[in-house]
Amino acid sequence: MTDAAENSNRAVRRATLAAAVLASFLTPFMGSSVNIALPVIGREFGLDAITLGWVATTYILAAAVFLLPFGRLADIKGRRRIFISGLVLYTLVSVAIGFSQNGAQLIGLRAAQGISAALLFGTGIAILTSVYPPAERGRVLGINAAAVYIGLSLGPTAGGLLTSSFGWRSIFFVTAAIALVALFFIVTRLKTEWQEASNERFDLKGAVVYGLSLTTLMLGFSELPDTTGFILTVIGIVGMAGFIALEGHTPHPILSLNLFRYNTVFALSNAATLINYAATFATGFLLSLYLQFVKGFSPAEAGLILVAQPILMAFISPYAGRLADRFDPRTLATIGMGLSTAGLAMLVFISENTAMLYLIAALIILGTGFGFFSSPNSSAVMGAVPRRQYGIASATLSTMRLVGQMFSLGIVMLLFALIIGRVQISPEVHVELVSSLRVAFAMFTGLCLVGVFASWPRGNKFSQNNS
Repeated sequence: MTDAAENSNRAVRRATLAAAVLASFLTPFMGSSVNIALPVIGREFGLDAITLGWVATTYILAAAVFLLPFGRLADIKGRRRIFISGLVLYTLVSVAIGFSQNGAQLIGLRAAQGISAALLFGTGIAILTSVYPPAERGRVLGINAAAVYIGLSLGPTAGGLLTSSFGWRSIFFVTAAIALVALFFIVTRLKTEWQEASNERFDLKGAVVYGLSLTTLMLGFSELPDTTGFILTVIGIVGMAGFIALEGHTPHPILSLNLFRYNTVFALSNAATLINYAATFATGFLLSLYLQFVKGFSPAEAGLILVAQPILMAFISPYAGRLADRFDPRTLATIGMGLSTAGLAMLVFISENTAMLYLIAALIILGTGFGFFSSPNSSAVMGAVPRRQYGIASATLSTMRLVGQMFSLGIVMLLFALIIGRVQISPEVHVELVSSLRVAFAMFTGLCLVGVFASWPRGNKFSQNNS
């Protein structure tokens, strides 16, 4: 290869990395910003605690429902094409959310935003893995993970400042602008398309069964302990069982069960991701409510406190990614899961009088743990599959992440329903709010401890299968 060609390849890789990093940054940035703005949104639209939870959950549910189908579609129709479609839709929907007039509009548009995010989640890591050689995979995925955590880091602070200065709607206008910049990089610099599975058919039946079953399951989970909740949950579980049976007899499924049956690294790495996010994701949501309602902090002040956790994630994840290229990723990921367990255990003892230094210390430990877990775990997943399955592997990993996030918020909404009830959060229910937090963090600590044992038995070295 000539020097000119090599320089051109490097320029394309850098532009691709920039676009993927911006896309990875904007969704957690928006999510953590919205968490800070939720109390303000709730007051403006008169939303109770459970409905307020749906502002966050609807987005994640929609993304999870469409992730696997879009990841599979990316392998068939082209990863670049799907990624560009996601950026365009994300920009338009974010602007529309900024003009929402009531809670119903906001929640509906958040679902549309989740669909657009699925187009990005299902392709971003796959494109990076396609562009960069295996020897650089851990480093690049570490940088990409750092972008996620920088988004989480800036989200609470920037979201608090934006909400206090310009109103909560400005958050969505800012994320639309970020999506436009990413769109510019990918359209102008990356011309290559990847569609290694272009000769395979899209499993529409499986996509429909999966989407309806997952939606029903999460709706049922949110309605527990009512009878309707139990009925919907059972229907959702039966539907998911039917989906698994259907995929086992489909020539080109949206989810290849063989990846889980015969690929231990892939299966356990995804299980660890699901457990980790189920145990940790709701932390920002819960502590945002705690700091603003119980402690009386402004959105900007609450954001400054919550930034401790993602700053550590952003600082550590690139180094953890580089270490995963050289050493045993299993050890790094398991250490990370153990530290996350310790941080969550500290939050079990939260009360109305908890000192801020104690809270920040717990967030620092939690952030350190997550930083060591994420990059090695992502590298393990992508290194365990052949190139033609990068899209579905990326989508599966992101699906585990989002389903974990959904269950994390689902547990919170269930506890709110049982302990607080369908009322707006006010000083009269502060005791119940704190009780909900303590029970939630106790459950999350137990989950994360289980995750330690899911993370460890993957073998001493993750495979690098890129055939």
